[in-house]
Amino acid sequence: MAEVKHISGGERVARLGIYAILIVAALVYLLPLVVMLLTSVKSLEDIRTGNIISWPTEFVFDAWGKAWSTACTGVSCEGMSGFFWNSFQIVIPAVLISTAVGALNGYALTKWRFKGSEMFFALMLFGCFIPFQVVLLPMAQTLGMVGLASTTAGLVFVHVVYGIAFTTLFFRNFYVGIPNELVLAAKLDGAGFFRIFWRILLPVSAPIIVVCIIWQFTQIWNDFLFGVVFSGPENKPITVALNNLVNTTTGVKEYNVDMAAAIIAALPTLVVYVAAGKYFVRGLTAGAVKG
Repeated sequence: MAEVKHISGGERVARLGIYAILIVAALVYLLPLVVMLLTSVKSLEDIRTGNIISWPTEFVFDAWGKAWSTACTGVSCEGMSGFFWNSFQIVIPAVLISTAVGALNGYALTKWRFKGSEMFFALMLFGCFIPFQVVLLPMAQTLGMVGLASTTAGLVFVHVVYGIAFTTLFFRNFYVGIPNELVLAAKLDGAGFFRIFWRILLPVSAPIIVVCIIWQFTQIWNDFLFGVVFSGPENKPITVALNNLVNTTTGVKEYNVDMAAAIIAALPTLVVYVAAGKYFVRGLTAGAVKG
């Protein structure tokens, strides 16, 4: 018969105190999002006469339609829709390529070590700590020399190069925990580099793949500096468009449109974290921070 565990009064008070602190912290953290949502469904008159967290007198969704299709982002008044899809054209290939290259790098640095591999990894790891501003000029010169300046492919290249250091770190630390005997046995059976990776390492890499995808997706989608420096007029990401929209004044300041546009810009990363957040934590605990 299962033993019933009794909770003392002191333990109950301590638990209630912890829950109360967590609830207050969650409310404080969510308050900006609540303000954005409420403001986005208010009319301009309602915004002017109410306070920042007042409930709307009526729910108006015109600001969402304007933010998506007709809001001015500089001289263009075509809304956020085009820039939204621009960001996806940048994010998807950059995430897939940087994750694939990081997986191969991590595999080679742990299971096919070569002379100087530790130094190579240390130098690559150094790339995680280089500020964005340091690489702007050399990266601009490189993109100009290879003919990728102000193109979507150029932005993808920039994010892949900057993300490889992180994905390599994640995969390398994950693969350290996989027994070398598996790879040695496969080598004895005649399996080569790519066959071992495809048949042995990749099937057990799902947790760390999810970590890399979420990490890279968030970093690239939210990037503003690379987007504003390396993009052209036709391929600006949504973060640049949001900045242009907020700073464009063509009459009365429409805070409801600004808030709706900000939520639209943040929505993909929010969806990714809600849908796959638990897998991100599982991937980290499965090995992404080991080694």
